[in-house]
Amino acid sequence: MRYTITGRNIEVTPGLRDAVQEKLGKLECYFTPDTEIYATLSVQKDVQKIEVTIPVKGSIIRAEESSNDMYVSIDLVEEIIERQIRRYRKKLIDKKQAALSFSQLFIEEAEEAEAEEAINIVKTKRFGMKPMFPEDACVEMELLGHNFYMFLNAETDQVNVVYKRKNHTYGLIEPEF
Repeated sequence: MRYTITGRNIEVTPGLRDAVQEKLGKLECYFTPDTEIYATLSVQKDVQKIEVTIPVKGSIIRAEESSNDMYVSIDLVEEIIERQIRRYRKKLIDKKQAALSFSQLFIEEAEEAEAEEAINIVKTKRFGMKPMFPEDACVEMELLGHNFYMFLNAETDQVNVVYKRKNHTYGLIEPEF
């Protein structure tokens, strides 16, 4: 696997680089040798954060973790990615899309575990969408007490989603065609 490790407000020392490569190297059994892994290490005040992104054809595997110690964050993010891969292996390995990104052993394991794991949707909601601006959608989301809100954007006439971010700001998701 090929690693791209960058630092924000932190110098990526050889020790940190080795720790990231060693921990994320445990994921080699899932991917082909030419898979790219992007890791961004950052520090803000006492919070040490790592974000890992692994693009695979047709999808992106991403995780981030924060703690007081960068080495702990690295351990935690590796566990999260491994859990994501195992949980969604059937969805990730689509013969037409992403099979080239994963190792043959992982693909065979996924085919065996296909019957074991199923996503179970237990509730469906339907609601009318009136056109509104993103700022108004954020207010509606706060009033409902949710972490996200889907709405019809009055500016673009498309369905958008606003969501709460961890740092008490908001994000907007717009479709791309």
